[in-house]
Amino acid sequence: MDIAAFEGLLTPGGQALLGEVGAADVDERALLATASRLRTHHPPELVGAALTQVRLRVRARAKFGAEADRMYFTPAGLEQATRASVARHRARRFAAHLGDRAGTVLDLGCGIGGDLVARGRAGCRGVGVDLDPLTAAVARANVGAFGLRDSASVHTGDAVAQDPRGHAAVFADPGRRTSRGRVFDPEAYEPPFTTVLDLAGAAPAGCVKVAPGIPHDVVPPGVEAEWISDGGDVKEAALWLGGLSGARPDTTLRRATVLREGVETATMVADARLGPPPVTGWRRYLYEPDGAVIRAHLVGDITATLDGALADPRIAYITSDTLRATPFARAYEIHDVLPFSVKRLRAALRVRDAGTLTIKKRGFAADIERLRRDLRPAGSREWVVVLTRVGDAPVALICSVAEHHVTAEDTPP
Repeated sequence: MDIAAFEGLLTPGGQALLGEVGAADVDERALLATASRLRTHHPPELVGAALTQVRLRVRARAKFGAEADRMYFTPAGLEQATRASVARHRARRFAAHLGDRAGTVLDLGCGIGGDLVARGRAGCRGVGVDLDPLTAAVARANVGAFGLRDSASVHTGDAVAQDPRGHAAVFADPGRRTSRGRVFDPEAYEPPFTTVLDLAGAAPAGCVKVAPGIPHDVVPPGVEAEWISDGGDVKEAALWLGGLSGARPDTTLRRATVLREGVETATMVADARLGPPPVTGWRRYLYEPDGAVIRAHLVGDITATLDGALADPRIAYITSDTLRATPFARAYEIHDVLPFSVKRLRAALRVRDAGTLTIKKRGFAADIERLRRDLRPAGSREWVVVLTRVGDAPVALICSVAEHHVTAEDTPP
């Protein structure tokens, strides 16, 4: 899809064609027939652009929900775009920081404009810049689709050539993919990680979007690193700088934020006063920490709030005799702990009338689907099987989802 074809979609005729394609069958099996039929009435390049957009909109619903149907995308832009719930979460933080102050947020590598739009809807004025002319055109169209042309603009340009000093804040989303796939070395980002940090640090406040697996040791002092999960899955990490950072100048700060249905449920900040969590045998309950907690290295912090311990210091499973509601972990009641063997586990599950199994593993090499077949559950009850290690010994835990009962400890004074 080139710019001319894309801009053709923004004309009245292109919009009518988009509506027609949206109502047609664009499934892989019917795509050729649909394209052939449409090309008898419309230019081929416009049909191709419309089909691309509609198919991308279908994929984009996982990130943007129903609003994807009025947005525009490129394949690469959709891959890197921030999930709408996470973009809204970040936009609220920018809006709270900027308040009524004048100034714009400079968006470096704005992609298809998802974060630019989210901040605009939160009341922040913005300027987006992207190196690719087509991607910049798509972002401009998305700004228009949400009625934000008076508060946001998009330009084609190199992020490195921009001057952040004239803006109230910077948001940067460096490229983390090449033709060979995802990039894991931050210095292989485009622009490189240190260059992006310098750009974001030149404004009074800044935020850099990074991969969740970013090494902790590359985060410099004075920066707050936030890992965000939505619906239990870690989506991304962000580094907050300057006036947007909660870290002291000589330290880094780690934060885990949990979203449920797109709304911030809870956030946890590292407590430097805590030492390593204790290690003990299995207790009554097993807690599985949220991925954001694990990525932020806050397992010890959540362990302390649960009066818990680790069964193995290398594995992020918490055990406790206390059942306590927390947004940062899922709780299971432990009914049996077995040295792992398929034969022994199958016999124990048969005694418990196991039929539906949820199998989890951590620190344990196993083919889950093959194991499920080998266990041959045929009963009527639901169980959770957790496969892990204590030291070098593989173990299997038979658990049920814990029902939380409110106690005096949980009741606010």
